[in-house]
Amino acid sequence: MFNIQEELKKLPDKPGVYVMKDKEDNIIYVGKAISLKNRVRQYFRKNDRTARIEKMISLIDHFEYIVVDNEAEALILECNLIKKNRPKFNVLLKDDKTYPYIKIDLASDYPSVFITRRLVKDGSKYFGPYANPGAAKEMVNFIKEKYKIRQCKVFKERKRPCLNYHIKKCLGPCMQYVTKEEYRKQIDEIIDLLEGKTDKLIKDLENQMQEASEKLDFEKAAYIRDKIQAIERVSTKQKVSNLSENNIDVIGIAKSELEVCVEIFFVRHSKMIGREHYFYSDLKDMEDREILAGFVKQYYLDNPNIPNKIMMREDIEDKEAIEQWLSTNLGKKVDIKTPKKGEKLRFVEMAENNAKVTLENKEKEQNSILLELKQVLKLEKLPRKIETYDISNTSGEYTVAAMCVMQNGVIKKNLSRRFKIKTVFGQDDPRCMEEVITRRLKHSIEDSNGAFGELPDVIFADGGITQIRAIQKAISDFGDEINIPVFGMVKNDKHQTRALIDDTRKELKLSPKLMNAITQFQDTVHDTAITYHRKLRGKAVTKSELDDIEGIGEAKKLALLKHFGSVEKIKNASIEELMQVKGINEELAERLSDLNKN
Repeated sequence: MFNIQEELKKLPDKPGVYVMKDKEDNIIYVGKAISLKNRVRQYFRKNDRTARIEKMISLIDHFEYIVVDNEAEALILECNLIKKNRPKFNVLLKDDKTYPYIKIDLASDYPSVFITRRLVKDGSKYFGPYANPGAAKEMVNFIKEKYKIRQCKVFKERKRPCLNYHIKKCLGPCMQYVTKEEYRKQIDEIIDLLEGKTDKLIKDLENQMQEASEKLDFEKAAYIRDKIQAIERVSTKQKVSNLSENNIDVIGIAKSELEVCVEIFFVRHSKMIGREHYFYSDLKDMEDREILAGFVKQYYLDNPNIPNKIMMREDIEDKEAIEQWLSTNLGKKVDIKTPKKGEKLRFVEMAENNAKVTLENKEKEQNSILLELKQVLKLEKLPRKIETYDISNTSGEYTVAAMCVMQNGVIKKNLSRRFKIKTVFGQDDPRCMEEVITRRLKHSIEDSNGAFGELPDVIFADGGITQIRAIQKAISDFGDEINIPVFGMVKNDKHQTRALIDDTRKELKLSPKLMNAITQFQDTVHDTAITYHRKLRGKAVTKSELDDIEGIGEAKKLALLKHFGSVEKIKNASIEELMQVKGINEELAERLSDLNKN
């Protein structure tokens, strides 16, 4: 048995990574340390710990550690373990949002320029990200309009040029009408444009225009003139500051009672080329510097767009180690700065102000739903956590239930739970609902830090008054200590959400916005329940009908189902039809045909 106090005594005074695990052996936190001995012991000392750390400590059952040679190695290992395991108590970048980049596939002899949302280390050059996808599209369209580069997705030699060549939108590399060197001059100009080096680019183009004029090639000179004017317009739109550094990322942070927002601006050659924002919940008691350190380590892991400088308000933990790591990845020095005055401080403040506005806008949207629900449902407090339940079965068989959660006005699919009904036999949805609610409430009463978390503020049932009363009965069995309001989500004849009702069958008046939210909530729990039911029913059918036949293993079963499409069609097939399936001989076919006799 793992004895934490004894294991703490064995920790080495060396750099490394520590991994905290719960009793189910799930990784709940990963950290790095210059001295494992000092860092890990800090967690178990009775000092002023935040609520978040207290909760984490209460879940730790055992820990592991990996000793490395230096702090830089520990940092890289920590980042990789966090990315792979996504521990619940680490600052985690969400993967549900990707912004577009402009990609130039430099590995090609004749590179193309296009939009992508995937960053791959394939020798290509990426520009962005663009928080506004329309801006990325506008830039690519501008490039294709002003530069005669190929627009085909797959490059291959042709016997005759495509339409783009004839309308003078491509130089025809597929026909070898342009050399690689001439084509590459265009790509170099495009790279300068995307990197914000427009002063240099315009100067080079002016020289080319002058040279064309001297040679009396006025058509080329006019073409270059139009290109210069277009680039100047784009450059004017992008310019936002007089910072002299080439590549800077500026990071701002804002907090509320519910969430943290981290906003990042991308400035390239004094021009804003895009921004991103990320939301984190349950981090409000963490220090800004700790959140920022976690963000920086994850954000730049495997990111090909590392800037020369990163600016933010706070000095972060492990600053020197992170700078060394980023510098190694970029191939030149990367600085993390905390400006105190001037233009650079103004930029950090701008990022922070934008983070605050972004967070406020999100919470206004969510709170408008919560405020209306509080008013409509006549609650004493905002319904921060709402749970909804649905039962699914086929004539009383394979009965299951689903639970979905709306937290702070947002449906959290990762908090959904599924149940197999254990005590009810036959079709009796209210009793099934009573069983599920009883089991669910018991989880939180016994352990509010467990998988189900705290009790909900409100419960919605996918159904009418019978479901409401079944839930109320389950709640009342726990006594006066639990009082959770219950409402029903009822549907019309077309199986569409019609209204919310209370326990007097009164329909509650909802705005279109709130009705849309309730409809989505009801659809989510219904889909979760029916998907789980179908999964169990499918397993049961194939097991009961096919797995008991001697000689029919997993491979033959899958082959039969793939050929016929269902067990019912297998049962109705002739011996000759069954023998058409690979691996099914006459003896097995006869056994299968007996299914229809049973």
